[in-house]
Amino acid sequence: MKHSTERILTTHAGSLPLPPDLRGMLVARNSGQPYDKEALAKRVRETVVEVVKKQIACGLDVINDGEVGKPNFSRYARERLSGFVERPAKPDERASTIFGRDLKDFPEYFQKRLATMRGENLWRVFCNGPLKYVGHDAVKTEIENFKAALQGVKYEEAFLPAVAPGTLEHWLKNDYYRSDEEYLFALAEAMREEYKAIVEGGFLLQIDNPDLPDAWQIYPEMSVAEYRKYAGMRVDALNHALRDIPPDRVRFHTCWGSYHGPHKYDIPLRDIVDLILKIRANTYSIEASNVRHEHEWRVWEEVKLPEGKVLVPGVVGHATDIVEHPQLIADRLVRYAKIVGRENVMGGTDCGLGPRVGDAKIAWAKFEAMAEGARIATKQLWGR
Repeated sequence: MKHSTERILTTHAGSLPLPPDLRGMLVARNSGQPYDKEALAKRVRETVVEVVKKQIACGLDVINDGEVGKPNFSRYARERLSGFVERPAKPDERASTIFGRDLKDFPEYFQKRLATMRGENLWRVFCNGPLKYVGHDAVKTEIENFKAALQGVKYEEAFLPAVAPGTLEHWLKNDYYRSDEEYLFALAEAMREEYKAIVEGGFLLQIDNPDLPDAWQIYPEMSVAEYRKYAGMRVDALNHALRDIPPDRVRFHTCWGSYHGPHKYDIPLRDIVDLILKIRANTYSIEASNVRHEHEWRVWEEVKLPEGKVLVPGVVGHATDIVEHPQLIADRLVRYAKIVGRENVMGGTDCGLGPRVGDAKIAWAKFEAMAEGARIATKQLWGR
């Protein structure tokens, strides 16, 4: 796992912009419409090559495949796990609303934005039998596509993302296992096969886990103490899945749900930072640049980053289509570097910019600004 030993390195959270033709193919596949399987596979391979080149051209150091073959960062796992059925939700089966606390204050906003108070999740996916990982061919193809795209390319490190058990639990509901704990650990055991495949394939594993902060909104009745107990079980399940994987091969990414909205009741980083640091990872990528969370750099004045770990604060964000000024990005990076050490900081994004920023060119421009900001920060921190 790289540290910023000579300059501030840059990376991002995962999902990158899709070309319109590939997006159309994926929509057709995911909605059960007819599509050309071979043409889709070919276009995915081509797009991985394209996004690798674009990441390098933008100045990113630690890169990925853009998750360009997945329906999204978490729902891809539905295709890689057996033991589920899709059926209508019963009236007492609540939807997982990651804006549940905000909803109480801003019902008109969400009604207008989402068209319905319950969202689109009237048909939901339920576990109805023993869980088993069946995505071996899919993850193998991901690894092969990425390796091919990296041939002849100069980069610092490469990673592939995979979703955490707790985040899967948001929308893959349990109808089979006797308890939440049993279900979580079954999810963890199944996803462990994907995690191991990525590391054995030669890449860093990034765990995507917005669940750790955003489930606070899902359960508005919980106190902080109750929520920490809830989140602690999900951390234990994730660590169970990571138990045989060296922590220096693992990145952990988390955010507060990434939906565009008020985020007034997001749980403070201070209340969960110790749970984040408990996860068996070397690098922690945390949302940090938007107006709800930028002030939380102060947490690191009180909480010591463990020895040998790397902090990847989001220094550009998905919550605005404004391209951050490189000097602002540099200021953010220098602020963190002075607290946790320049070698322990890497520039990152709040979340995956691809599906959340309004235009692909804006997303790439944000990456270019981040790389320039890292160069400015390097001059300030190293004097060169």
